[in-house]
Amino acid sequence: MVVFSSLTPVFVAVLCVIIGFLFKSSQRRETRSKQERSDQTARPWVDEDLQDDTEISSKHNEGDDDWLDTTEEENLPHIPYTPIQYSATEMLERSEKFYSLMNLRRSVRFISPEPVPKQVIDNVIRTAGTAPSGAHTEPWTFVVVSDTDVKHMIREIIEEEEEINYRQRMGDKWVHDLKKLRTNWVKEYLDVAPYLILVFKQTYGILPNGKKKTHYYNEISVSISCGILLAALQNVGLVTVTTTPLNCGPQLRSLLQRPANEKLLMLLPVGYPASDAEVPDLNRKGLNDIMVTV
Repeated sequence: MVVFSSLTPVFVAVLCVIIGFLFKSSQRRETRSKQERSDQTARPWVDEDLQDDTEISSKHNEGDDDWLDTTEEENLPHIPYTPIQYSATEMLERSEKFYSLMNLRRSVRFISPEPVPKQVIDNVIRTAGTAPSGAHTEPWTFVVVSDTDVKHMIREIIEEEEEINYRQRMGDKWVHDLKKLRTNWVKEYLDVAPYLILVFKQTYGILPNGKKKTHYYNEISVSISCGILLAALQNVGLVTVTTTPLNCGPQLRSLLQRPANEKLLMLLPVGYPASDAEVPDLNRKGLNDIMVTV
C-alpha cells in the first residue's frame, strides 16, 4: 500500500492493463499446450501422412550431400516429336466416342472375384505411367496386391480406421450426405476384388547411389496419373471405386514394406463388376455448368 500510494492513477491503470494482458496470454499458452497434447493422442481427420514435402525438399541446405546436384541432367537430349494428326471429322468422332466410353464410368463397390489377366493390369499401370510430372520426376509407385492374405490385412487396417472416421471424425452432416450412396466403413470389396492397386506418391526420389532427388508438385503429378489410370481401366471394361484410406498410410506403408519417402494417396479395388452390381442413379453436371468460355 505504501508503494502504490505514491503512484499516479494513470500509471496504476496502465500497470493493471499490462498485468491483465500477461495473465490472458498465460491462459492462452496453457490452452494451446493442452490442445497440442490432445492432438498428439487423437488421430487427426486431415491425414498428416499426406502432407506434401515438395517445398521442404526443394529448399534443402546447399551443403547437404544427400541431395542430387541438379546440374548433372542439364544436357538432356531432345528428339523430334511427330504425333498422329486427325482430320476435323475424325477428331469430332473420336472425341464423341471417348466421351461416351468415359460417361459410362461409375464408382462400383460390388466387384466380381473373377480373375483378371495380369498382363491387362500391367498395361493399365504402364498407361498411368505416361502422365506428365513436375520436372519429369515421375513420383509415383503403384503397388498391385493380389495375395488373399495381404488383401485381408489391408481390409482390417482400413475398416478399423474407417469406423472411427464414420463414428467420430467425419461429423453428422458428412455421414448423412453419404447415406444416399449407401456407404459405410465395411469394405467387403477389399477381399473380393482380384487386385488392389495402392497408389503412393514419392515426396522425394532416392537414386541408386543413395542421393535424394526433389520431386516437384508430386501430389498433383500423381493425381494426374490416377486420372489416366481410371480412364485406362474403363477402356478395358474393368471397374473400381476411388478410395482414400485416411489415417491408414503409415500402417499400410509398413505392411507393404514401402520406404519412408512414399505416402499413400489412393487405393483402387479393381475387377469386373459383380453380376448383381448396383450404382446410385446420379446425374452429371452439364457442359455449361463445368465450362467457362472466355
